[in-house]
Amino acid sequence: MEKRVFLIVLDSFGIGAEPDAAAFGDEGTNTLGAIANHPNFNCPNLKKLGLFNIDGVTAGEKEAAPIGSFARLQEQSMGKDTTIGHWEIAGVVSPKPLPTFPDGFPDSLIHEFEEKTGHKVLCNKPYSGTQVLKDYGEQAMKEDALIVYTSADSVFQVAANEELVPVHELYRYCEIAREMLKGEYGVGRVIARPFLGRTADTF
Repeated sequence: MEKRVFLIVLDSFGIGAEPDAAAFGDEGTNTLGAIANHPNFNCPNLKKLGLFNIDGVTAGEKEAAPIGSFARLQEQSMGKDTTIGHWEIAGVVSPKPLPTFPDGFPDSLIHEFEEKTGHKVLCNKPYSGTQVLKDYGEQAMKEDALIVYTSADSVFQVAANEELVPVHELYRYCEIAREMLKGEYGVGRVIARPFLGRTADTF
């Protein structure tokens, strides 16, 4: 029996929609099918591992003697969060999805976080990690504020400029958030996002 596995995770790279895809607004999705016909698409190593040999994959050319193990799997956990998927790979099936916050986190929670960290919070919306710095980075520096944002995943992300908030202090703020985010607010991940620069163009 093999004792060592090299596991490659291509996050959000799917080969077809699951039966519950419509519940998440993802009906008909197929990442591989959507990109395989692009003229620049080339993945010889994944092909050797058996990507195009997977049952149901119609794109690409099958490998005569694939060197990897491959299979078509269906997630058993509820939800589509990255963390949920990684847990299931490790053998943990979650009976309910982790909470997401498409409208941002409740004001009461944000106010408590402000009180415990001593910093004003900006943003509190789903946002791109690069765009949020362009839109809020300069204001955060002027006001010595923290940028809190989320995404389609179950995450609470805290961004701060390293010149104002040292990384070890940002980690402490994230530990505070983790203690607060339990029960109905129990997100899968609290993420520290330190950044450098002084203007929207240099963050």
